[in-house]
Amino acid sequence: MILRKIPDSVFEATGTVVGFAASMLIALQIQAELGRESRSTLSISYVGGFMLIFLFWTVYGLRFKRIAMWLTNGTATVLQATLLAITLFR
Repeated sequence: MILRKIPDSVFEATGTVVGFAASMLIALQIQAELGRESRSTLSISYVGGFMLIFLFWTVYGLRFKRIAMWLTNGTATVLQATLLAITLFR
């Protein structure tokens, strides 16, 4: 299989870039929510659910010592928690 020929280091680097790109999307949503004058239309269960997913992958990355997993998902967890707080208290 062709994927086995790609070194782990390439997957780690690519995963880190893609993970941080995904976190940027959360940051853009935070910016959009802060710019709204009305209450958020985001579902608390949707935002909270994704926070739990990111938290799981953070722990998974820590457990298996995969920096691309824990670093990017840890960042996404913090950003998603911020988005959840905005959704709840704004």
